[in-house]
Amino acid sequence: MIDWLCDAFGFELRLKVEGDDGQIVHSELTYGESVVMVSEQSMGSGAKFGVNQLSPQTAGGNTQCIMLFVDDVNAHCAHARSKSARIVNEPAIQDYGEDYWADRSYGALDPEGHMWWFTQRIRSKGDPK
Repeated sequence: MIDWLCDAFGFELRLKVEGDDGQIVHSELTYGESVVMVSEQSMGSGAKFGVNQLSPQTAGGNTQCIMLFVDDVNAHCAHARSKSARIVNEPAIQDYGEDYWADRSYGALDPEGHMWWFTQRIRSKGDPK
C-alpha cells in the first residue's frame, strides 16, 4: 500500500517500520512540507493503544478524509488516474464566497478505500477577485 501511495499520489517515503510479520506498523510519507503517517489496520491484541484501526473496506465505509494541497490539481488527478486511483469527484472549483476562498479540488479512493482530497488554492481569503 505504501508503494502505491507513493506511486499514485506522489508521496515520498521517509520512514517505514515493519512488524515481525511484515505488516506496516508505522510509516511517514512526505508531500512537500507535509507529513502523513500511515499504517496497516490492526485489531484485537495487535491494536495500537487498544483501539481497533480498520481499513474502510473492513469497517464497511469511510470514517475520515485526508486533504493535501498540490500545485497543479489537474496534473495530479491525471497521474493518480493513470495509476488506477478511483476518482470519485472530478477536479472542480469549490468557491466559498468573497469572504472566504476558492479551491480547485478532486477526490480519490486508494485501494483500501481511504478517501483522499487534493486541492489547489485558487483564491485566498481577502484576495481581490
